[in-house]
Amino acid sequence: MSELNLAPDTRILEARRWFQEARFGMFIHWGLYSVMGEGEWVMELSKIPIPDYEKLAPQFNPTEFDPAAWVGLAKRAGMKYIVITSRHHEGFALWDSKASDYNIVKRTPYGKDALKMLARECERQGMKLGFYYSHLDWRHPDYYPLGWTGHHSGRNVQGDFAKYVDYMQAQLSELLGGEYGEVFCVWFDGWWDQQVKKLPQLGRPDAPPSETQIDWRLAETYALIHRLQPQTLIGCNHHVTPFPGEDIQMFEKDLPGRDTAGWNVDAEIGELPLETCETICTSWGYNKTEQNYKSVPELIRYLVQAAGNDANFLLNIGPMPSGRIQPEFAERLEAMGAWLQKYGESVCGTRGGPSAPQPWGVMTHNQHRIYLHVLERPADGLIPLPEQTNFSIKSATLLNSGSQLPLSTEAGVNLFLPGEAVDSIDTIVALDIARPLI
Repeated sequence: MSELNLAPDTRILEARRWFQEARFGMFIHWGLYSVMGEGEWVMELSKIPIPDYEKLAPQFNPTEFDPAAWVGLAKRAGMKYIVITSRHHEGFALWDSKASDYNIVKRTPYGKDALKMLARECERQGMKLGFYYSHLDWRHPDYYPLGWTGHHSGRNVQGDFAKYVDYMQAQLSELLGGEYGEVFCVWFDGWWDQQVKKLPQLGRPDAPPSETQIDWRLAETYALIHRLQPQTLIGCNHHVTPFPGEDIQMFEKDLPGRDTAGWNVDAEIGELPLETCETICTSWGYNKTEQNYKSVPELIRYLVQAAGNDANFLLNIGPMPSGRIQPEFAERLEAMGAWLQKYGESVCGTRGGPSAPQPWGVMTHNQHRIYLHVLERPADGLIPLPEQTNFSIKSATLLNSGSQLPLSTEAGVNLFLPGEAVDSIDTIVALDIARPLI
């Protein structure tokens, strides 16, 4: 990989600062796969060849797509930004791409540029918009050598990878060229497909990646993005330590530093702003048989834990092929928004800490307040407070009732949380401090 200028533009630094305090965003997985209603990996998992998969395009007619409703729901949920799949691994574009006719305008009866419609509505409602873009493509003839996936699509067994990267850069230039407004971030995925080290959920022993060395030209692509829109944040869901030129470090289905899902085994936490992404259900794309939905308390607790780990929470929905957001998603997002209306000061606009996550919960803070998010009350009710080196605590207040809680100085400074004060979702205690927290 060629070297980048490692000194970020001041506009990038400002965008990173905004991102670190946004804390909550909407992820949207939507594409041809929604027609089948079996999740976003249906082409790969059901071994559908390209000619058969392309037959989905004439069936994709999202006449119920209402960008104002989508953005309005995100705002009511307390979300600060939206990231949508401009192109997933299937290779189908949700905009009027000039680099390929395999897109929503030229191949579907709908015939409209969904991303342009969404971009205009985001601008109207003051919502930041970013684009997910897949490095991996199960359809493109120049995506060669093949990686761990896409071996049943009927792609060519030869190709020019340099031409494929040219194609990606052409599409990215379209998205960032001004027709889609100010692009908040580019969220890359699929780089992992070409890695020799197999990740747990990917690939098969009978289809190892080629030993041929490929050049993603990441430095060149990242420089292109920042040249077109200097404020655009770049993140790559590659499951390893961030590369030069990236602005966000992402953790898929895990809080930073954890590896319960098997994706982030090689991802050490760096200095960049952090984000964790997760689904409301099991699939990322629409799944008509889905029954396993996370509860509102589960989702709120995940948001709180993400903030306590100094990370944003990018929560995914998979709209129906009609363009409608199913009620199971909408109901949960509305409930999360109602909770944030009451307690949002303890999440949005905060940073994680000052102490690391504890068995009882996590802390968030702004300059003048520390918020204790007690998710599991200790048996003795005592919660050790952070070292008072840069601040002194003036008071401890239950955020839901305004009641004052006593502090104990025995064996350090502790807060006593009575059992009757416990909230079933998150007991939040606000610590007012005498001096701004550094």
